[in-house]
Amino acid sequence: KNTVVDSIASFNESESVVAQMNATLASTGHAAGMSAKQLVDLSQSLQAQTRFSDETILSAENLLLTFTNIGSDVFPQATEAVLNMATALGQDASGSAIQLGKALQDPILGVSALRRVGVNFNETQQETIKRLVETNRTLEAQQYILAELNKEFGGSATAAAKTFGGQMEQLKNQIDDVQEGIGHGLTSVIY
Repeated sequence: KNTVVDSIASFNESESVVAQMNATLASTGHAAGMSAKQLVDLSQSLQAQTRFSDETILSAENLLLTFTNIGSDVFPQATEAVLNMATALGQDASGSAIQLGKALQDPILGVSALRRVGVNFNETQQETIKRLVETNRTLEAQQYILAELNKEFGGSATAAAKTFGGQMEQLKNQIDDVQEGIGHGLTSVIY
């Protein structure tokens, strides 16, 4: 393989996902209440604990950012829940981000969408969520949903990272980060 080409490709992927994040932050008027640096730091922190690359995590964050009712009070937990859902349900992080984003954007309707992928809220829980939203306590409803997801899937992404396959993915992510740095250096010389 060509290290120069791979390094530039790694940097290009990283640069693209960060550019998308900045565009989404601007288009939503920073509704999430999180800065680009906070989002990047969160993705890097979660990459170190899971088998997901920071680019995959940033892409999921970019999707969550489009749901403007998800604020900084729950955004980090929502991002972690996305990774746990994706791991436990065997789906990609983007699909989980959209499912969870819909649920947190509109908690009353959102629990129905989550039920379709196997997350069950009983009648009492659904009534609690409805009551919270109707009394302008949407943040509490979001936290309630995240707590239930944590009961069902909490720790899934971290546990998967501790397997042999997970350790290999983490090593691959670390190598990719080094390549991004090299690619950044190479592209700064070119441009």
